[in-house]
Amino acid sequence: MAALPRVDVLGVGISAVTPGTAVEEIGRRVETGERGYVCVTGVHGVMESQRDPALRRIHNASGLTVPDGMPMVWAGRRAGAPAMSRVPGPALMLDVLARAAERGWSSYFYGAGPGVPELLAERLCARFPGLRVAGTHSPPYRPLTAEEDAEIVGRINDSGADLVWVGLSTPKQERWMAAHRPLLTAPVLLGVGAAFDLHAGLQRPAPAWMQQRGLEWSYRLAREPRRLWRRYLRNNPEYLARIALRPPRMREAD
Repeated sequence: MAALPRVDVLGVGISAVTPGTAVEEIGRRVETGERGYVCVTGVHGVMESQRDPALRRIHNASGLTVPDGMPMVWAGRRAGAPAMSRVPGPALMLDVLARAAERGWSSYFYGAGPGVPELLAERLCARFPGLRVAGTHSPPYRPLTAEEDAEIVGRINDSGADLVWVGLSTPKQERWMAAHRPLLTAPVLLGVGAAFDLHAGLQRPAPAWMQQRGLEWSYRLAREPRRLWRRYLRNNPEYLARIALRPPRMREAD
């Protein structure tokens, strides 16, 4: 199968996909056993990658780096990918899990706070009858010891999971997936961040009209101003300035 095209957005290859083509590619990897990881990336991830070349390499080495947020979609359409559309983590999670329930793929949920992966799994099983949950784990906020990390790798591998969902926020989850990709037997790892809290019922999503107009960041900022104001004050103007100087372009397929 030919590789999916990507749009170069300030050196980060964003996959020129739609929700449907993203699910198809993930499903193909599960069915064939082709290993990879999926990044869900918007302005925050792209700008963090400007300051961290290792993170930029992680995004570019992914199986998919899907466009989370309208600025990525606008960049893609400007570069010549008119069908490209937004693939936010929470929506991608539901789309893939609907397919997983149909096909019998099993999921492991790793991340978020104590009790959240279990609550998430319970709610998702109610939403998708027949969904197979291989396991759940909420890691401590501190770095794991080598022994603890080896234990969780063994636990995930022993579970036989086809999909490993990672909810650690950006850029922590991208680094975790890249570091653990060689160690895990599950075909697909997916970093979906706040989707854990959203689908567990602990957070509310931005209204659809805000998401469609690229205003989701303002909704998040209003809800968590202390945590997010520095990020948006720094990232959003800098992104606009950089993208004006370095317009997005289509990359050759890998």
